[in-house]
Amino acid sequence: MNHSIQLTINGERREVIFDDPRVTLLDLLREREGLTGTKKGCDRGQCGACTILVDGRRVVSCLSLALSHDGADIVTIEGLAKDGELHPVQAAFIAHDGFQCGYCTPGQIMSAVGLIGEAQTDGDPERIREGMSGNLCRCGAYAGITEAVIEAEATIAGTRQEKAA
Repeated sequence: MNHSIQLTINGERREVIFDDPRVTLLDLLREREGLTGTKKGCDRGQCGACTILVDGRRVVSCLSLALSHDGADIVTIEGLAKDGELHPVQAAFIAHDGFQCGYCTPGQIMSAVGLIGEAQTDGDPERIREGMSGNLCRCGAYAGITEAVIEAEATIAGTRQEKAA
């Protein structure tokens, strides 16, 4: 039996048809939609490599059934940069060496974007580390990741203030 859901993925409305009701968002994005930036790490929801945004909230996509997200707005790492310009979080990760091998980087970046959108940390490194604790980095780039989130949050807050003025 085929299942059909409507998703907006990185700003593009799509109808997705699949036969297995157990397909996860991770597998749907990687295998059916060709968006391989979202990584399959542990496939148990413990590492955060597969973090995406669903309706603006962070979701570990390996544990999330696609069928339960009919009508959702999904943003993956491929959808962050706009008009050839990196998202402030992406730029900050580069500036602060917030990655080494790069495998966890898409999930780290998506988690950082979600964290900044969910709750302002006021640049508090402890709050940032706590907010990012669901994303593991085997290389130990945590200092650079924390610095990147501090910078990106300040950049985004400044942009919001400029737009409000």
